[in-house]
Amino acid sequence: MKKRIALDQITAGSRYTEDVLIDDKNLLVPARIAVRQKDIDALKKWGVAFVLTEGELIEPEAEQKAKTGAAGAEPSELLPQGFAGPRELYLRYTELVDKLGQIFERLRRGEAIEAKTVDQLAQSLISLVCDERDAAISSILGSEAKGSDMARSGVNIAILSVVMGTTLRLPPYKLAYLAIGALLHDAGMLRIPDSIVKKQGSLSEDEAQKIKTHPLLSYRIITKELFYPDDVGLVGLQHHERWDGEGYPRRTSGSEIDALARIVSVADAFEAMVSEKPYRNSMIGYAAMKALLSDNSRRFDPNILKAFIKSMGIYPLGSTVLLNNAAIARVVETHPDAPLRPKIRILVDEFGNRYEGDHGELVDLLSEKSIFIARALDPRELGQQA
Repeated sequence: MKKRIALDQITAGSRYTEDVLIDDKNLLVPARIAVRQKDIDALKKWGVAFVLTEGELIEPEAEQKAKTGAAGAEPSELLPQGFAGPRELYLRYTELVDKLGQIFERLRRGEAIEAKTVDQLAQSLISLVCDERDAAISSILGSEAKGSDMARSGVNIAILSVVMGTTLRLPPYKLAYLAIGALLHDAGMLRIPDSIVKKQGSLSEDEAQKIKTHPLLSYRIITKELFYPDDVGLVGLQHHERWDGEGYPRRTSGSEIDALARIVSVADAFEAMVSEKPYRNSMIGYAAMKALLSDNSRRFDPNILKAFIKSMGIYPLGSTVLLNNAAIARVVETHPDAPLRPKIRILVDEFGNRYEGDHGELVDLLSEKSIFIARALDPRELGQQA
């Protein structure tokens, strides 16, 4: 439930765990982004006495502890439920989300941004994937990390896109273009009214048409405001085009769709299915992968989809699974040639014993022929069995 915070209680630099709103429709700052003095001055000028948020004030001391890992703090205390990677990965991941959130907020305000700011963010993300590929993928599925939904989604899609790009052996400059395009592909949504973007329920025909203009707006932001080449801009323009030509905004089809846009299209669809949205619950990774596999060359380039499956597996990294012996495990490594028999880490053994972190047994289902996956689980089911 949103609570009112008196403006005179907010100081420049204040950060909150959830978005801060001027009213029910207008955003002041995203989650974890600092309130600026000129924001406060503007609200005073407009006669605004209160702002709204569902979050809590982040105390400077607590924020510093989260960044540095204060002595005596257990790693589990610093991580959200379900985050499968080490604390260092979580800090790198949330830093990416925070920085992209700041970029989006400046774009929303129409402020000038130097492309090198985005370049640096893209290179940091590529380094994260190179250093912690499997853990980064796993954390997308299992994490309940907080932050700006749009920024978190952008980082997740960029991670998945870069993973596919490495599988496809893209040259370094193309991989950089892919990361930048993936981070910015939905930037046009910042120019669509929040009343439409955050609407719960069906959109009117006029509202739906406005949403469908966002790829054009993304292209304009990427090429005209940030001055990136068409190789990057086309990712924003074409990520909603379909292989069969039934997409938007220009009904481009097949190989006429830019290759990087085709990669981001698959990553975008998967991330949308596994992430919880205001208007629906999330799918588990296995269900999302099944939905992609049933595409039959309608929406996605079949070769890009094959690369995604090779990268992720039928049971994607981070998936929670129930085994035939009633044990519960998390997928930690996939076998491209045997997608149904990944390596797993036991979370709850067949006797009901629970294991935290990486203390459970590591089992390679490729060699343990008597054990197999019975079904995928929603990670929330594991919590309910406590």
